[in-house]
Amino acid sequence: MQALLNTIAQMPLLEDAQRVFHGRGGMFPGCEQWSLDWFAPVWVLTSFKPVTDEELAAFQNALKARWHTLAPGQPMNWVFQSRVTGEADTRLMAGSVPEPHVVTEQGARYVVHVMRGQNHGLFLDMAHGREWLKRHAQHENILNLFAYTCAFSVVALQGGAAQVVNLDMSQGALAIGQQNHRLNDLPPKARFLGHDIFKTWGKINKMGPYGVIVIDPPSYQKGSFVASKDYIKLIRRLPDLLEPQGHVLLCLNAPELDTPFLHAQVAEAAPSLRFVERLANPAAFVDIDPEKSLKVLHYQNA
Repeated sequence: MQALLNTIAQMPLLEDAQRVFHGRGGMFPGCEQWSLDWFAPVWVLTSFKPVTDEELAAFQNALKARWHTLAPGQPMNWVFQSRVTGEADTRLMAGSVPEPHVVTEQGARYVVHVMRGQNHGLFLDMAHGREWLKRHAQHENILNLFAYTCAFSVVALQGGAAQVVNLDMSQGALAIGQQNHRLNDLPPKARFLGHDIFKTWGKINKMGPYGVIVIDPPSYQKGSFVASKDYIKLIRRLPDLLEPQGHVLLCLNAPELDTPFLHAQVAEAAPSLRFVERLANPAAFVDIDPEKSLKVLHYQNA
């Protein structure tokens, strides 16, 4: 746990939501179980192994000491989430959590929910993907598949997109996405479709073609999407959905599936797509094996 404590002792005062410590990347031997995220004004500590009361007390003392230096007189809020069983057991350890809880990233505002579920409403490792889309969105018709809470849509419209089509099976996630659009005072150029992607190709095609497509699916969601067998079904549709010279971001956060897996899928199902680059992950998410970390691949249509 010492590397985590050392990071806390040196961390600056942060504004945007971001990861502070990423033990799962394997760069800190003995700390693989830990991650620490900042969702202002709340710290979220996560452990993937059982934790002792002494370890939690050591974390709290370190955080309290640093917080006293960074924000003297301000309340310290922190949440602990255990994922030992694969489920999320979340506890408020000190202070409080705002309701609604709104955080910022690169000039955008998002609603998050750190007290429930494993996903907090904003995937921090995708920050560079959102930054990329904001730069490439101007005047484009954009398709956002597996939209979740529509963070990609928010930055696309901030970047001047002509239209964004958001599609996700979760109506609850899309409702938060609509809230995110209102928070950012965005023009009414986004559509929110709560459908099964594999049953909605007709509607998706009618609203195309698209200058940019973002595909950010779960790696494994029983009954709806399994990346190892279903990703190729999405890739096969891309040439017909994309405009000439259109761009696509293929995202995959499955440690067991590497970059060559996606390259092979594209070569088989959409050979007209040209690989451009793999986007770098935020520095905090450095991994001893980059192929086990988030993969965001940029391709362009012929």
